[in-house]
Formats: sequence, C-alpha cells, structure tokens
Amino acid sequence: MSILKRIAAVLMLLSLLSGCTLPAEPTQSASSTGDGLTVHFIDVGQADCALLKCGSEYVLIDGGNVEDSSLVVSYLQKQGVEELAAVICTHAHEDHVGGLPGVLAVFPTEAVYAPTRTYSSNCFDDFVYYTDQQGLSVTIPEVGDTFTFGGATAEVLGPVKQYADTNNTSIVLMVTYGENRFLFTGDMETSAETDLIESGANLKADVLKVGHHGSDTSTGYRFLYEAAPTYAVISVGEGNSYGHPHEVPLSRLEDAGCVIYRTDELGTITAFSDGSEITFTWEDTAAAPEAGETTSVTYIGNTHSLKFHTPDCSSLPSEKNRIEFSTYAEAINAGYSPCSRCIE
Repeated sequence: MSILKRIAAVLMLLSLLSGCTLPAEPTQSASSTGDGLTVHFIDVGQADCALLKCGSEYVLIDGGNVEDSSLVVSYLQKQGVEELAAVICTHAHEDHVGGLPGVLAVFPTEAVYAPTRTYSSNCFDDFVYYTDQQGLSVTIPEVGDTFTFGGATAEVLGPVKQYADTNNTSIVLMVTYGENRFLFTGDMETSAETDLIESGANLKADVLKVGHHGSDTSTGYRFLYEAAPTYAVISVGEGNSYGHPHEVPLSRLEDAGCVIYRTDELGTITAFSDGSEITFTWEDTAAAPEAGETTSVTYIGNTHSLKFHTPDCSSLPSEKNRIEFSTYAEAINAGYSPCSRCIE
C-alpha cells in the first residue's frame, strides 16, 4: 500500500480513534492551567514529535514516523488544537517527517518550515503535497529568523552551514518564554554542533531536547558546556535496535548535572513554563526521571600544554604534568582547552 493510501486510511479511521488505546494524557500541574508555555514531548517511540502551546496558539515540531500519524492527530485533537501557527520539520528523515502529512491533511496551518523542499522519499513528497494543498509552500528558514506564537518567540539558530549528512541539516530552534529557554536540535551531530558553537550562537537553555535520540554522534562535551541545560529530554523508543540512548551521551548529561527525562521510560512528557520556573509531568507516574550527579575528577589537565582530557585519553600527560578538574567548566575557567582527540 502506498504511503498516500496509508495516510488516507488513517484519516478515515480518525472518527473511530476514541475506541483505540492511545497514550494517556500527562497529569498537569496546577500552574499549567493558566498562561504560560506548555511543551508536550509526545511519545512516538523511536522518533520525534513535540507540540508547543502558548496562549491560544500551537506549534508542532516534527511528527514521528508514518505509522504515528493517527496517534499525533488524535493527541492534537485531545489538546484542543484546531489550527497550527507553524509546522516545523527539522529534517527530512522519516522518523521526523513521517507523521506530518496526516497533520497537514487535518489542521489548517499558517506556515510550514523545513531545511529543504526536496528529498528522495515518499513520506517527504507527501509532506510537500499536503503543504501545497493548504496553499502554502515549504519555507527554508535562515539563521536569525524569528516568529512568535502566543507570548513565546522561536529563533532559528542553525544549521549554520551546508551539509551532505541529512542529520546535520536539522533546523536548530530556540524557543524563549520569559526567562526560560527550550533548545530543539533535531538530529544534529557533533560536527554541526561545533560549527554552531563557533558561529557565536547563544545556546544557553533550561531544557535541551537531546539530539538524535541520545546517539553518541550528538550531544558533545563542548555543546553541553555552551548550552548548560538543567533538564534534558530524550525522545526514544523502548528496546530500539539502535541502542539509543547510548551510554556516552548519557554519561555526559549526568556529569553536567542534568535531570534526564526519557519517553521510553516515562511516556509522553510535558514541560510547563510560567516564564521563570519550569515544571514537568509525565504519563507513567510510577516511573521517575534520572537525576544527574556531577562526578569528581572527570578531567585531567596537562600543565605544560594547557589541554585537558578524559581519563581514558591516549594523550594523557605524565603524572608530573597532571592537574585534575571535576567539571568541564572548571577546566575552561582555569584557562585550559579541550583535547580534540577525546573531547568533542
């Protein structure tokens, strides 16, 4: 069955979805009933999808796989969505764009963003088709572009260069509400993270949507130091064949002291910002997020070269030239720079 036919079949079944088993709605904290920014990290398994609401306006970032189309549409309907201020496809891989044609077939949308207008896949072709059906064209945003919804502002930070790797073409978006900042990175990998850092972008964020489902190709030390998030959300499928999230980025997040929220453990995760504080709720109330603890003696500096390393680096200095740092920030503040071999 073609993807178009599959989507059509899904949409025909929407009226029957009330009898289907769908993710339970996260319990909302009392404060989330008032004004503020609410971010729903929807559990779409090994994929990405986030619904943002501020005031009476909604934005959708990614839409999961093709098979997630009905789940996403139903979730939006349960949240009271009637139209969308923007739909953002961070990049063209199916686990980000697959569910968006179904969304665009149901909800009127003011603007559609993606890093490209062409990609060799049926689901991306359908994404463009349903965008066209709304009388819109896919907008390729530029760094520095902004748009507002409710009282929130979304700013495009990346990509800052052209890339052959589709993951690195991911739209990087900073969403700000009051004093709080949410950073969405799609599947951006460490090479593009480095380019973004060197562009001078302000990456400081309270909440990081962890890149590439927690793959060890993303969320490098330098990037985490620049972003310095308090909370990290990983959208990932339980028991996935990729082994996501990998131990290395989890260790980096824990070392940075982040509280880690994972959809494979908690189900759909909801963050609410009142402009100064952020509170989280999640679907599986019997589960709990992982609280990171900054570890001691994490890095070893070379007093001669003023480089610092991870303890297992092959370029460690001799004992007489060593100095220990408990955090990345401590090493940087002491005037040391990271080893390019062991610290990305």
